[in-house]
Amino acid sequence: MKYKTILNSTKDFFKRVTDVLVPIVSVALLLGIIFGPDAPFVGDVYKNISDLLNLIGPDGILGLVAIIIILAYLKK
Repeated sequence: MKYKTILNSTKDFFKRVTDVLVPIVSVALLLGIIFGPDAPFVGDVYKNISDLLNLIGPDGILGLVAIIIILAYLKK
């Protein structure tokens, strides 16, 4: 029984961390698009996401749409 309590508290912790980080990353990406990748904090996030999309392949937009659809499905 104790492991369930530990597992639930760990799950709640990661959910709270994710709830905080998703808006921060979203704003950083938006600012990176507006001000370009040369902005101090924003540029690193923008470059990392750009590199991640480039790893997916030349069809980065298609990969981004697929990721959004998967995340929307998992959020249900």
